[in-house]
Amino acid sequence: MKYEQIGGLDLSLSKLVFGTAVPLLFDALPEDAPTEIQNEAFALLDAVAAAGINTFDCAAHYGEEVMGRWMEKNGNRNECVIITKCAHPNQWRQRVTDFDILSDVHDSLKKLKTDHIDIYMLHRDDPDVPVKEIVDVMNRLYQEGKIKVFGASNWTHKRIEEANEYAAKHDLVPFSVSSPNFGLAEQIADPWKQDAKWGPGCVTISGPENLEARQWYKEQKMPIFAYSSLARGFFSGAFSSGEPEKAAQILDEPGMTGYFCDRNLERLRRCEELAAEKKCSVAQIAMAWIYNQDMRVWAISSPITLEQINANIEAMDIIFTPEESAYLNLETPEISK
Repeated sequence: MKYEQIGGLDLSLSKLVFGTAVPLLFDALPEDAPTEIQNEAFALLDAVAAAGINTFDCAAHYGEEVMGRWMEKNGNRNECVIITKCAHPNQWRQRVTDFDILSDVHDSLKKLKTDHIDIYMLHRDDPDVPVKEIVDVMNRLYQEGKIKVFGASNWTHKRIEEANEYAAKHDLVPFSVSSPNFGLAEQIADPWKQDAKWGPGCVTISGPENLEARQWYKEQKMPIFAYSSLARGFFSGAFSSGEPEKAAQILDEPGMTGYFCDRNLERLRRCEELAAEKKCSVAQIAMAWIYNQDMRVWAISSPITLEQINANIEAMDIIFTPEESAYLNLETPEISK
């Protein structure tokens, strides 16, 4: 496992982050769930931790309750870096307000059975809300010791920049982390079919049209927590580029909506080509591509077997030449020698 430090946190963070948005860890798992189900959930988290992963990505509606119970059972809260998120809109209204942020943080602290959150992020944005209101309330939580580091998920880099300009002018703590979609696959549409009730929707920095965003992150050296790093299973290896009709049997609806297209199928074909050359899996090639980018990226992934966990960790050691990296991303027609 590889680790990297982020300012404001005591622990170095594993470069592979475990995403808790899997059915076994959803907060729908009640306290009185059958013992065998809770044991299965705890066993998964035990395996993740044993592999050296110490950073866990949660949100107000997934992962927190089970993580809280697991950390309490093992007495290992101080060995974990907890990411969680707030202010996700619901079916009735936008929730990027100081009231909702304050309400969510207290719920999250209770569910996680802790007195602080290591990394706290806005889950979505509402561009109609002035950045002043958001930066002010996040600084309040920071000053109260309830959160150590804060940032945003699914915010554009321009909106983050606006928030940080306000923070700098008023001697406040800025946003210092971000969690957009990022990976080898282009996100061709919002995976969750955004409509008015969900607000602005998902933000990706993948694909040729987001070169400016990636350049901004490089220059700022801002930590990126990349979600859907394997495009919801598009690069899992469960189907090949030569059998696109099988994709609908493997991918869920968000996966098909967000990532199924000819350009990504060609990326998959090139992953298969390099996987054969380097004697590794397609998923490892796609994960390694992320780690070979010139940005501070932590990949969020949700492996549920020991084999998948170890494969994702091994991918960190796969090195690409700049030519191979560009080839995988369709920037060149072939790998120049």
